[in-house]
Amino acid sequence: MERTIFEPEHDLFRESFRKFLDQHVAANHEQWEHDGIVDRTVWLEAGKQGFLGMAVPEEYGGGGVKDFRYNAVVTEEVTYGQYSGLGFGLHNDVIAPYLLELANEEQKQRWLPGFCSGEIITAIAMTEPGTGSDLQGIKTRAVKDGDDWILNGSKTFITNGVNADIVIVVAQTDPAKGAMGFSLLVVERGMAGFERGRNLDKIGLKAQDTAELSFQDVRVPGKNLLGAEGQGFIHLMQNLPQERLSIAVMAAAAMEGSLKGTIQYVRDRKAFGKPIGAQQNTRFVLAELATKTTAVRVFVDRCIELLNQEKLTVEEAAMAKYWSTEEQLDLITKCLQLHGGYGYMREYPIAKAYMDARVQTIYGGTTEIMKEIIGRSLKLA
Repeated sequence: MERTIFEPEHDLFRESFRKFLDQHVAANHEQWEHDGIVDRTVWLEAGKQGFLGMAVPEEYGGGGVKDFRYNAVVTEEVTYGQYSGLGFGLHNDVIAPYLLELANEEQKQRWLPGFCSGEIITAIAMTEPGTGSDLQGIKTRAVKDGDDWILNGSKTFITNGVNADIVIVVAQTDPAKGAMGFSLLVVERGMAGFERGRNLDKIGLKAQDTAELSFQDVRVPGKNLLGAEGQGFIHLMQNLPQERLSIAVMAAAAMEGSLKGTIQYVRDRKAFGKPIGAQQNTRFVLAELATKTTAVRVFVDRCIELLNQEKLTVEEAAMAKYWSTEEQLDLITKCLQLHGGYGYMREYPIAKAYMDARVQTIYGGTTEIMKEIIGRSLKLA
């Protein structure tokens, strides 16, 4: 089904980004998988070519165009190429809105130019060792000391955690106020007491640095408070829909890429004297998967349009995230099955897709949390 959401300028942007990936990522990603982290130089090259901070105003070095379709192009092409180590999606889709909407002018001047050039890599620290999807259970604490904050606590599963130069940390600043007692503090590389633990050994996303972070009496200047004190939870809720849509965009692209590769495989691979694709079961399975892939794509594209119109609701973003990622896992599992034993070999793209996909229904809010959000909106009780 023909896609209609993109204009010629998006197609040109896609072509340029593909060239960037071919020239600066393709030959290096396998080594990055082995290293467990991408080389920072790829961030600098991405910044030089305009692939970071597309929505950031030109005065701070950005692209000056607030249009999520450009973000979608980056996510799709990274996914099609299986370059899962690149943390550009977190940078552009998740962190950028916090800095653009919450940072004051001094903070924008301090952080946004480096954000766009690739000199400043970003992360956000919500999850804790004992707290996953239940954000109100966060224990990391920040206490006022004059104009500064003294931050203590730990975070885990932090994407870009090793490379990050600034980390938006969600912390309790007034425990007595419950959900209204959280604030966002920006911790910068080199602050005393800010330590990075091990680069976590994951079953997928091998080139993506995912780290544990610890904060022991970190003195965070008052000027690093992002947004309003006590409004951290509200700020998070306002920005989560775009993060969840970003994951759905990734899911739709992964479905398309895995389906395309599997169709080619069953055309070429023979069993019992004829291509696997000639078997009725194979045709039926792929007919089902092609239909579901198209349906997911149409829904996700519509959500992109709604986000650009500032009409995408929290519930709709939850629907997109939950449904697309569950369909992604189902499709990749069935595509791997059609590969037979070769699907279990890591040298085959479907095996990598299988490992990289498993976290999709977990991060950004689990499927169960998405269903809870949707269910509450139905006002059943």
